[in-house]
Amino acid sequence: MSDRPGVKVALIGVGLIGGSIGLAARRVGARVCGYDPDPHVRASALELGAIDSQASDIPGVVAGAEVVFVAAPVGALAATIGEALAHVGADCVVSDVGSTKRAVVDVASADERFVGGHPLAGAETAGVEHARADLFEGATWYLTPAPGTAGVLYERLHRLLRSFGAQPTAIDAFTHDRLMAYVSHLPHVLANLLVTQAADALDVDERLPAVGPSFRDATRVAGANSAIWTDIYLSNRDALLGAIDELAGRLGEVRTALQVGDAAAIAAWNERARSDRDALLGAGLAGGIGGEALLELRASVPNRPGVIAEIALALGRAGVNIVDMALSPSEDNRQGIVALWISGARGLERARELIAELGFPVARA
Repeated sequence: MSDRPGVKVALIGVGLIGGSIGLAARRVGARVCGYDPDPHVRASALELGAIDSQASDIPGVVAGAEVVFVAAPVGALAATIGEALAHVGADCVVSDVGSTKRAVVDVASADERFVGGHPLAGAETAGVEHARADLFEGATWYLTPAPGTAGVLYERLHRLLRSFGAQPTAIDAFTHDRLMAYVSHLPHVLANLLVTQAADALDVDERLPAVGPSFRDATRVAGANSAIWTDIYLSNRDALLGAIDELAGRLGEVRTALQVGDAAAIAAWNERARSDRDALLGAGLAGGIGGEALLELRASVPNRPGVIAEIALALGRAGVNIVDMALSPSEDNRQGIVALWISGARGLERARELIAELGFPVARA
């Protein structure tokens, strides 16, 4: 560990996710100050070592911070991020951990200091007492930079998240919310409906029969914390409504095949589900690197707002993950070199093609 003072991190909200960020940041030498509207939560976070110090309000917690994480409920994110941005310095990056991004990005994307974020990590339990320093190890951490995002601040956030063991991945806010509607929010809707339908199928005095693992697995997330999930459902309702409507149509197709006794259609439907699941999980919705070698790519870029976000989003859309990055400005500060470390030779070649298509010269290996 270096003797020099670590980066100063501010946490707004110190529950499970905020507390885990604090523990992960402290583990890599950061100084962490935390604020939560509940003073008892702040005291617990301090006692458990999730933060080094506490503040009684947002201006106090972000004073002097270099990185701010907003871990407020989804319904309060936009207002809380706005207050944080109003009080941080020009050289501070502000991010959040909300599971929907469009509403937040619409409000804050004009500020070059903001980068939306969403770690794909969590637990069945809530509260800072369940926080873990290793919660983000190996987890995809989505970032939604805007065209005006400051490259230096994006790099700082990216590097800190990598030090947590996370895999930062750039994605645009619309794609993020549509993806979450299908792979996170709709499964919660289905889990709720499955348990309610099963309960309603039984008399109130009838004992629930022993259930198999398929029911337990499919309903594991049923009844998730309403204080959190009500806001999530409503904040992503457009994408979730589309997913529900599409599911209703697919259920209708299955119903018709069952009604007419079409065994071939049922078998084909079931086999496709098997292959689709293998393809989706094999493609790494969880964001694994797969143990491939890290290879370096260097490109010349102009010193203008949004250039790093442009590169990161282009690579993210193509499924190319930036494992690490570094920026080296020229002496006149008009341009610079961005060094990217990409996983695997195929990913490196694809990154080289995409960056060249953006018009940025790429150094040959």
